[in-house]
Amino acid sequence: MEISPQQINSEIARRAGVELFVLRLDCLHPLVNGNKWFKLKYNLLEAKQQNLTTLLTFGGAYSNHIFATAAAANLFGFRSIGVIRGEERLPLNPTLSFATKQGMQLVYLDRATYRQRHTQELQADLRQRFGEVFIIPEGGSNLNGVRGCMEILKKTKIFDTICLACGTGTTLAGIALSQHQGQRVIGFPVLKNGAFLAEEIDSLITNYLASGLPVLNTTPAAWELICDYHFGGYAKVNDELRYFCKEFEAAHDVPLDYVYTAKMFYGVMDLIQKGFFNQGDTDGKLRSRLLLIHTGGLQGNALRSMPI
Repeated sequence: MEISPQQINSEIARRAGVELFVLRLDCLHPLVNGNKWFKLKYNLLEAKQQNLTTLLTFGGAYSNHIFATAAAANLFGFRSIGVIRGEERLPLNPTLSFATKQGMQLVYLDRATYRQRHTQELQADLRQRFGEVFIIPEGGSNLNGVRGCMEILKKTKIFDTICLACGTGTTLAGIALSQHQGQRVIGFPVLKNGAFLAEEIDSLITNYLASGLPVLNTTPAAWELICDYHFGGYAKVNDELRYFCKEFEAAHDVPLDYVYTAKMFYGVMDLIQKGFFNQGDTDGKLRSRLLLIHTGGLQGNALRSMPI
């Protein structure tokens, strides 16, 4: 399954000497789209190899990962269990309602217990409760997820800079491992105080290179985080961001999700105007080629829409 980048004809970018492209991963599949397709691919394959028929994963009440895992489990013949952070709230929101319609069993953990989701003790308790399950971390953030994300973009020198939104850093790790030295990958954390993700990303890359799993690059592309465009924190949205999404879609026919991609696109366009990327000559000569990765999640917009 492959999608080619499409160019965004932006006068703002052209004046700054930037040629802008977007990779529309949201178009991959109607239900399992964006980076979730890639994060889940090798997790599902490993579950099949282990002859396990039930997937268990974690997420918040509005999690794109829960949405995609429920759909993928249903498509590929798995049972699924979603461990949800916080208390049950009825009626279910659209994300959790969709998950249950796909056959996912929902289990709720209080926030203090949920913070222990990575521990062997809690995972052992869940296995005792539900039997032999294949556990996928929140957001698909493991080496299988990194391996899948290495397949998002073929190794290419066409783009100087690749930009994407970051929740766990797994997608950025996979992109960095799939590209050349001399390129740079910029992640835009959607969490407040998202600089902590640098340690997570570094750990994912280091552990992947030491794992013996297939590699494209033993030296990943340079990467960095820009933490100034979270709009107040995870899933925080204001009218300015909604207006930007409306205007961007009207101008370029590219819908953006409020939680992830919109914040990254907003940040990139703001940085272009501030001269962060290479400046063009006065005749508009292009100096830099940027690729923005649309990681999906559009179904979440219905939960946060308000009239502008």
